[in-house]
Order: sequence, then structure tokens, then C-alpha cells
Amino acid sequence: MSLKITVIGTGYLGATHAAAMAELGFEVLGLDVVPEKIAMLERGETPMYEPGLEELLRRHVAGIEGSTGRLRFTTDWAEVGAFGDVHFVCVNTPQKHGEYACDMSYVDSAVASLAPHLRGPALVVGKSTVPVGSADRLAAYLAEHAPAGGDAELAWNPEFLREGFAVQDTLHPDRIVVGVRSERAEKLLREVYAGPLGEGTPFVVTDFPTAELVKTAANSFLATKISFINAMAEVCEAAGGDVAKLAEAIGHDDRIGRKFLRAGIGFGGGCLPKDIRAFMARAGELGADQALTFLREIDSINMRRRGQMVEMTREALGGGSFLGKRVAVLGATFKPDSDDVRDSPALNVAGQIHLQGGQVTVYDPKGMDNARKVFPTLGYAGSALEAARSADVVLHLTEWREFRELDPVALGEAAAARVILDGRNALDPELWRRAGWTYRAMGRPKA
Repeated sequence: MSLKITVIGTGYLGATHAAAMAELGFEVLGLDVVPEKIAMLERGETPMYEPGLEELLRRHVAGIEGSTGRLRFTTDWAEVGAFGDVHFVCVNTPQKHGEYACDMSYVDSAVASLAPHLRGPALVVGKSTVPVGSADRLAAYLAEHAPAGGDAELAWNPEFLREGFAVQDTLHPDRIVVGVRSERAEKLLREVYAGPLGEGTPFVVTDFPTAELVKTAANSFLATKISFINAMAEVCEAAGGDVAKLAEAIGHDDRIGRKFLRAGIGFGGGCLPKDIRAFMARAGELGADQALTFLREIDSINMRRRGQMVEMTREALGGGSFLGKRVAVLGATFKPDSDDVRDSPALNVAGQIHLQGGQVTVYDPKGMDNARKVFPTLGYAGSALEAARSADVVLHLTEWREFRELDPVALGEAAAARVILDGRNALDPELWRRAGWTYRAMGRPKA
């Protein structure tokens, strides 16, 4: 008999995972404690923008014409406990207010709510990003509080989703990591992921601590690489070098590689910043804080980029006050192909300039509604052309394809001054300069 799967938490991770499990052929029941979110998903709609996700949902959500009907949603814990053989915990682990550590209350609450309803053999699989050591504690809790006792096992299966590519990353992952304590748990997870494994996806079996560490270690490495090239951009600024050519040259080294070597205003979002901070906090609790002190500098370099973009904008406007200056900001999300503005460098820069007196107008292809919630006092435009109208300077801060394909001549006719600052090193300098623009980017020659 085919496994039945439940997904607890239907936010970004959970909604994607539930839809992907249905796509892989399983009967899936998703649970959330927010009825409005459940109602939205039952209509085949997503609470966030993610390319391909709504189409995937509509292919499987029960009640939608033409769907397989393999995916349903509920708010009932008892229904989830009775339905599932494998329960994926996909709830959020945000950063605690005023601390670096992550907030485990949502994970703890999910496991506590599920445990009393596990009356037969079941595998609970954590996908949330948690501090190392959490799985040991949660496994003991399950064994003590589930009626099934030791037959209610725990496994840890970290997620590696990239916003904008989440559907692809779930259906065709570059690796699957599982932390297990029994052959049964490993066998069940091999069955769940039989589709990707049949395509040759590597399957890495580990203990609990290693599985918990993989996600934070990977994110810390990526953050280090991004902040390294941004630090090199600072040196290039001082020395008159070109960080884009520097990145190209070192990227040819197979030991380094080209990915994540584009200098700019740094990383943001709901994962990378909070994950490296939580990693530092947990290392301190374990007495290994010296091992991760370098991450403090990585975080510092990253945050410094935002202030440097503000100062570069001030310089482009003559070096004085922002008062009375019109600034167009292209981009509000922390990355393209997403509507996520959490800890967005683009929105942070826009907000800083606005708070210093600049008249800031923002345009983003998908992030406008979320940006308005965070910074309602900023100006917002319906297009890049509208945002640039009468602007004294244009800032390119999120590397949407739409912005890379802009017509510099048309934008120049709308702007008051043809000055563009490329905060992502993603535009073609020569194309913009030929159209009469003064083009500047961090770590690159001014001429």
C-alpha cells in the first residue's frame, strides 16, 4: 500500500513540499493552524509568489476541476495523526527578538500537538532549520508522549530550497540528506524520495547532529563566499581595481568556482542572515564559539554594504543632503523571482535614503504589496519607467531580468539625470554608457 504523507505547516516550505509530494504520486494532507491560509490553498492559491507553485497546486488539490485530488488540507490534528504514515514538519524557525538564537517554539508546538495523535507506527520528519541537538530532544519527546511510544520515530531531512527555484529543488534536488536512527526510517525515506533517487540524486545518510548541521553549514559557506567578494569590492574601490574582472579571474579556478562571486549590496531574505546568526549562537552554547567567530565579520561585511550603497548614492548626488532629491529604486525583494522582502538589502537602502530626506520611488515586479507593508511611507510606481520619471539618480538593487532588459534610452528620457548605480553588478556598463548614462557599481572603475 502506498505511503500517506502529511505536511505540517503550509508556508513557503510546507506548501511547496506538499505539492511536490502529490506530484510524486502520494496522497498528501497538509495542516496549518491558520484557517485563512488553508482556505487559500484549497482554492489552489499560494500565500507567496513562487514560480510554478500555483500550477503544481492546481494539478493536485482536491476539488479543483481536472486535478488528481491527491492533495487536501485541514486544521485538524487528529485527522493528520490518523491519516499519515510519514509526517513532515515544515514550520518556521525565525530569529528570536533581540537575540541571535532561533525561535524553536513553532517546531516544539507542532511536535507537541501531533504526538498525542500518533497511535500506530509513524515517522515524523523534521525539515525545519533548527539548532544542532534539537532532534535528540524532539525524538525523546515523541517516544514519551506519543501513544505509539518507540514506534513513533523521528528523522531529520533538511531542506535546501532556493526561493525562485523551490519547485525544481524539491522535485529534482541536488542531494537528499537524512538523519536517521533505524533501518526502517531510512527505508521509508528512500520510498518517499524514490522518484528523485531514480534520477540519480545522491542520498546521504547521517546521524541527527550531522543532518541538522548540513543546512547551516551550507548557508554559512555561501554567506562567506558572498561577503568575501564584497570585501574584495571594498579593496578594489580603494585601489582602483575592477571586482568584476577579479571575480572572473578567480572563478576560473576549479577550487573556487564562479557561483556567488558577484559583488553587490549583499544577501538578505528569511534564511541566510538568521541562519548564520543562529549558528553562531548555538556554537556559543556548545562551547565552540571560537570556531565561528569569522561569521561575525561575514555578517558585518554584509550589513556594511547597505550603508555603502547609501553613501555612493549621496556621492552621485553631489555629496550633500538627500533633501529634495528624487531617487528611483529598482527592486524591493531580497532576490529576483520572489515576493519576499524579509531583510531585503534593496528595501533597507531605499528606507535609509528616505529617512534621510530623499524622495524615494520604488518599483518591483512582484514585491510591491509586501514592501508597502514594511515601508508604507515610500513612494511606489507601477513600472520602472514610472519610478525613474524625474529621478536625479536610479538605483538597481534587485537583479530582476526585467531590469536587465530595460531600454537605457527610454529610461533616460524619463529621468531628470542619467545616473545609474548598479547595486548588483548585473547590468551592461557599456550599454548604459553609450546611452549617455553615468554608470557606477561597487568595486568597479568609474570611467
